[in-house]
Amino acid sequence: MKKTKQLLACLVLMALGLGTAHADYTLNLVQGVTQLSHELYDLHMLILWICVFIGIAVFGTMFYSIFHHRKSKGHQAATFHENTTVEIVWTIIPTLILVGMAIPATKAVIDLDKVQESEMSIKVTGKQWYWDYEYLDNGIHFESHLDEASEKVHRQKDGDPRTVANYLLNVDKPLVVPTKKKIRFLFTAADVIHSWWVPDLGWKKDANPGFINEAWTYVENPGVYRGQCTELCGRDHGFMPVVVIAMEQDRYDAWVKETLDKQNQAPDLAEQSRSVLMAKGESVYLKNCVACHQIDGKGISGWYPALRGSEKVTGNMDQLIGFIQAGTSKMPAFRKLPDNELAQLITYIRNAPELGNNVGDEIQPDKITPKWDDDE
Repeated sequence: MKKTKQLLACLVLMALGLGTAHADYTLNLVQGVTQLSHELYDLHMLILWICVFIGIAVFGTMFYSIFHHRKSKGHQAATFHENTTVEIVWTIIPTLILVGMAIPATKAVIDLDKVQESEMSIKVTGKQWYWDYEYLDNGIHFESHLDEASEKVHRQKDGDPRTVANYLLNVDKPLVVPTKKKIRFLFTAADVIHSWWVPDLGWKKDANPGFINEAWTYVENPGVYRGQCTELCGRDHGFMPVVVIAMEQDRYDAWVKETLDKQNQAPDLAEQSRSVLMAKGESVYLKNCVACHQIDGKGISGWYPALRGSEKVTGNMDQLIGFIQAGTSKMPAFRKLPDNELAQLITYIRNAPELGNNVGDEIQPDKITPKWDDDE
């Protein structure tokens, strides 16, 4: 009964055009935070009310005719087959309605593609299953993965999503943009088709391999805006959210400086304790490996091998380093993984109880050396 009342309340809100009808059900477009999103919302409501009016008129006339001209009242069906005046009327009126709908719709479509005169550009690359962001104007480049808390819960059979804030809608590194600045986005993909969608911005755009799509936004006010991939890009499609943080220009400039400083720092190769290697190694594993090898290390039968009890994982250390750096046809090469993260990952997968391994050794970051042939 409670759900029924909530649904009826949402229907009433949507019919009245009051907000986005947010409750347990979302039945209307999000109004968004940009001028473009407001334009699209207004267009949606205009078309909706036109359709509602047409529906009432058509079905009202039909039900009135059925009720008041029924056979039980002695009415006889008309025998005429055509009426030129009626046919002209029901051709001209729909045409005028369609033209009236096409004018604002065409304007909205044109506005969506106005990427000219942008003040900054961000390249977005969809990958299985995370987003890669590159700021073309300042050199910032990073990957954005599902946050660890959501990753752990959704991988566990007894995980409770209610214990995680913004479950499946949070990331480890959000996309940060300045307010009151026109931003151009370029979308592509490295493997399959993805689709980048943040409802508050008012649009979504496909990311296709070997092709560049463009879009733009202009965010007025600071805030955190969340979205998701909306293309069925594989078995973990539902676990690559989008988080955009809009900041005032001064805060954004400070973020750029801090991010570039961290990005340009050399990896920390200082010796780390066993507990630190294991704790940070788990984070590296959850970010890069868990989708294929699973949280318990059992892999996916017929697709991805198990790490649990694997001779390759628990065997010769140098061979394992080379294997991870070189990759395979199914596993990407992790040559660009910093030495400290690679040391943490290897220590973790060889000794993690949750993966069923306990070799008892460790490797320090300064002991990692390339194990592949540069000429390959």
